[in-house]
Amino acid sequence: MKILNGRELAEYIKERQARQVRGLRQADEVQPKLAIIQTTDDPVIATYVRMKQRYGADILVDVDVHEVTSDTLFEAIEQLNDDESVHGIIIQLPLADVSQTEQAVNLVAPEKDVDGLGENATLTPATPMAIDWLLAGYNVQLADKQIAIVGNGRLVGAPLAKLWREAGHDVRVYDRSSIDMLSKIAEADIIVTAAGAPGLITSESIKSGAVVVDAATSAEHGDIVGDIAADVRARQDLVMTPEKGGVGPLTVAALFDNVIRAARTFTEKR
Repeated sequence: MKILNGRELAEYIKERQARQVRGLRQADEVQPKLAIIQTTDDPVIATYVRMKQRYGADILVDVDVHEVTSDTLFEAIEQLNDDESVHGIIIQLPLADVSQTEQAVNLVAPEKDVDGLGENATLTPATPMAIDWLLAGYNVQLADKQIAIVGNGRLVGAPLAKLWREAGHDVRVYDRSSIDMLSKIAEADIIVTAAGAPGLITSESIKSGAVVVDAATSAEHGDIVGDIAADVRARQDLVMTPEKGGVGPLTVAALFDNVIRAARTFTEKR
């Protein structure tokens, strides 16, 4: 089996970003800052917030976490939109009140929307960017390949399908309501799964030689797990992300790429 190791690629990207941040601090006297807004106390969310804080510290980007209630969520977003010291804002999903999601992500100022989730976002969403980087880094060609995306969520499936369709690729999106989904994805050359359903994708659903990217995150027995069943990882004829260190590290790197871009745009407008 060939492993798509996102952690190795992320280290190269981190070195480049650290140089860029030093340039912003020294030449432009700008200290890039990311604000994370969260309304839930969840172990999966806590893990990813800590990853972002550590990554930011490594490249000298400030990361502030704002734990707010559903009642003060919109006020907090507005305050951060107006704060010139904050260059990037992310709404850590899921929210405690999921009905607020649409309004919250659209309330973030487009130039600070480093997750790229708002209707008017100008930056590419982080996880789709990370998956694109991962496959490009391992010379996985998307042209003339049948691509299956499992899951149509706003964080991964929907924006990734949009990104790749705009690039002219053959993308088919499935979710749990799709009829005969498992038999259909068995025809795909490249499978990206982000359904958040542990064990959903089994070995019989994947053809020999396929590329499999597990971008799902679910909590199971205290561990963070993806959609790929154990029998898939026993195969030697696939190109696949590891259980840990695949898309995740690159998603964090992609997020901070957007923060750096947002900070640079701020310097140009001063």
